[in-house]
Amino acid sequence: MQFKLVPEAPEDLESIATVQQAVPLIPANEDDCCARIMRRTEIAPRDEARTWLTFLRALGLAEEGSSGFTRTRRDLDPEELRRTFRERIYGVEAVLETLEAADGPLSTDEVYERFREKIPQYEQYRYGDRVDEVWRERVERVLEWAVVLDLAERSESGYRRERTAA
Repeated sequence: MQFKLVPEAPEDLESIATVQQAVPLIPANEDDCCARIMRRTEIAPRDEARTWLTFLRALGLAEEGSSGFTRTRRDLDPEELRRTFRERIYGVEAVLETLEAADGPLSTDEVYERFREKIPQYEQYRYGDRVDEVWRERVERVLEWAVVLDLAERSESGYRRERTAA
């Protein structure tokens, strides 16, 4: 399964651990988990906390069971985070392939225009006139996460594929 929700990228990997620690070890419902994330971090509003909870699930740092959400008892492994980010977040591979195929750095808009055809049809119906706004933001967030995870580099002229990352 792939997830589409991507929160704003933090400055560093330690920030991911902070948000993960805000998810309880004892199962709690989504509302309680989001409230706890907001209380223990600087994340707000609730929709962004929910996005983080979903994203943590995608990365294998939280789980959803029949009794609610819990954090997993695993340390952050950058290599594992890169792998799960690439495999479990929709569009990451396409964005990274776009950067890899480019002759030089690309702006967010350039990456988005090359990615646009990969937006699922149902998402186009769901968002209608807002599809470009919603998905441009998602692509930008994927690019920023790729930088945090050392999968891409950001410069004044745009983004390019990090050549030394796995």
